[in-house]
Amino acid sequence: MRKSFWMSALLLATAACATAPASRPVSGSTASGALAPRLAVDAFLDAVRVEDIQAMGALFGTSRGALRDTMSSSDRDAANQLEKRLIILQCYLAHDSYRILSEGPGEGGSRMVRVELVRGNERRQPAFFAVEGPGGRWYIENVELAAVRDFCGLQPGS
Repeated sequence: MRKSFWMSALLLATAACATAPASRPVSGSTASGALAPRLAVDAFLDAVRVEDIQAMGALFGTSRGALRDTMSSSDRDAANQLEKRLIILQCYLAHDSYRILSEGPGEGGSRMVRVELVRGNERRQPAFFAVEGPGGRWYIENVELAAVRDFCGLQPGS
């Protein structure tokens, strides 16, 4: 009797978690983009923090959607270039913590989200440019890397 009670409680808890709405893409999720520009930046930086290139790829794109999904499946060179670009972004944007400072209009309908990244004792404030894609999903189209050009050589927490 006691065992069935705990099994029922476990099933109920699992069902509750499975139906809870997610505001950010989850690592390993097939969904791409985010519901809002800030959420796209949050999810992208969370993916950078845990070095999840796949999750970063689900959020990096254009008004056509995630680049990983809009590339020709037979174009291995483009896929390799995208992976290299994401690895470089991961290096430049690696951080100990971050906070969103502001959001405002960007060029051509994009949204500019200014973020403060903290790595060790250093702080930088790059701008992220998010664009709306299919289904009202938002993607990171560009990042102001000049603001974090020296971050790639710094060790987190130092």
